[in-house]
Amino acid sequence: MTKSDNRLSGLYVITDDKLCGSSLIEDVRAALKGGASLVQYRSKTHQATSKEITARSLLELCREHQVPLLINDDVALAATIGADGVHLGQGDTQLADARRQLGEEAIIGITCHASLDLAEHAEKQGASYVAFGRFFDSQTKPDASPANIELLSAAKQQLTIPICAIGGITPDNAPMLIESGADILAVIHGVFGQDNIKEAAQHYSQLCV
Repeated sequence: MTKSDNRLSGLYVITDDKLCGSSLIEDVRAALKGGASLVQYRSKTHQATSKEITARSLLELCREHQVPLLINDDVALAATIGADGVHLGQGDTQLADARRQLGEEAIIGITCHASLDLAEHAEKQGASYVAFGRFFDSQTKPDASPANIELLSAAKQQLTIPICAIGGITPDNAPMLIESGADILAVIHGVFGQDNIKEAAQHYSQLCV
């Protein structure tokens, strides 16, 4: 994957069990209508069978909108349903193992927290994109380690793959992240925690044009 791959830019919405609940599919539909260009299914509470049913429904929805669906931390589920890829944390499946299971065309994103060294290693290992953060106070992960915006500028100079920013991103602070080098804005509460999800997504997606 390279920066010319327009699948890896713009608004990246990540689902949340508490925020979405039983309305998850309709919430994601609204986000897609608002311009989301990438979707990650992240569930930490659902059982395997329930996760697969939901993931298959999400994949069908994302196919309708021609937007990739990534699965959080679950390579087996991604392989089972034929998702477009996965997002992996530092303690999850090794990137090389995920690539072997999902194939060369799969999108594989790697959490790098505030470490450029981790990002450079991920790129060498074949990551499709790297994610840094949190950049601002996060309602979803309040205890996550902070990252400074200067990291984006440094990463932009060192990396050739897309750069994702996450953590407390709002339409007000997003422009500085984009200007500093973020290709992708990963948002949870800023979209799914809002009364009008479609409108909230539009606010972000318009910034990324």
